[in-house]
Amino acid sequence: MALICAPQTSFAQVSVGVAINLAPPPLPVYEQPPLPGPNYIWTPGYWAYAGGDYYWVPGTWVLAPQPGYLWTPGYWAWGPSGYFFHVGYWGPQVGFYGGINYGYGYGGSGYQGGRWDHGVFAYNRSVTHISNPAAIHNVYNERVVNVTNTHVSFNGGNAGVHAVPTAAERQYGAAPHVAPTAEQESHMHAAAADRNQFASVNHGAPSVAATPHPGAMHDAGAVRANAAPHPGPGAAVPQTQRGAPQAHPTPAPNRAAMHPAPHVAAQAAGHPAPHPAPRPAPHPAPHVAAQAAPHPAPHPAPQPAARPAPHPAAHGGGHQEDRKQ
Repeated sequence: MALICAPQTSFAQVSVGVAINLAPPPLPVYEQPPLPGPNYIWTPGYWAYAGGDYYWVPGTWVLAPQPGYLWTPGYWAWGPSGYFFHVGYWGPQVGFYGGINYGYGYGGSGYQGGRWDHGVFAYNRSVTHISNPAAIHNVYNERVVNVTNTHVSFNGGNAGVHAVPTAAERQYGAAPHVAPTAEQESHMHAAAADRNQFASVNHGAPSVAATPHPGAMHDAGAVRANAAPHPGPGAAVPQTQRGAPQAHPTPAPNRAAMHPAPHVAAQAAGHPAPHPAPRPAPHPAPHVAAQAAPHPAPHPAPQPAARPAPHPAAHGGGHQEDRKQ
């Protein structure tokens, strides 16, 4: 069951679009397309909802509506009547986006993929895919620490990312800002028109996970989701790899492949159940019962010299378990 809420036209704060009772799938793992040119800003992919199903809106490179503006990604959050989508927006600062680790500079809080410098955007090479360094001159290298390490795509609830906005993020969200551009809206509609983008068809691995430009669903530079979730250079990852707010932030790799854990329930647990190492069947020790008896044997007649009790087989002792984080 879906509750359709009309989006707000005023962007004085994050607007809410759709609320449903089914959690969105985990974030897929994908490689970031190369930066197409100066002043483009990376906008990460996300799950949208239409027709009773989630569909993947590919990550893409977008020109900001004006110099100095940054993108705050949209995010799903658990609310009183289901999951609500908070629409992304443009503004001078990056606001709260649920603590979701979208990767490539969006590690759960803020944006570490680049910054404006006197009207020109400079790129952090540690998380940005720059295939032609000769054409991009405004670059720097800065280590990135993810706030959240998880593939979970929503905030709150029992299995979501547990993050709350900082005072500054609340202030940014309440300030006037700009809605997604017409290019971004068109990009979302193009994804909705492709059945291969729907979770019921792609099972969490969309055929187009990212594009070099908005709407370029069939462009040669479009990127598929990886078959198996795994962190790539500078990628976004799941709760045990990426970034839900945790006590000890995890350093991000150099670039960002996006990652979804196929089962949200398993991610919420934090760690998969340990698999005990196989242990050989114990060898029965002869006369164990007699040795363990606390009382003397029932016949008081003199006994021959006691024979040493056989030692129990070593295989009957404790065993180690393989544990993986």
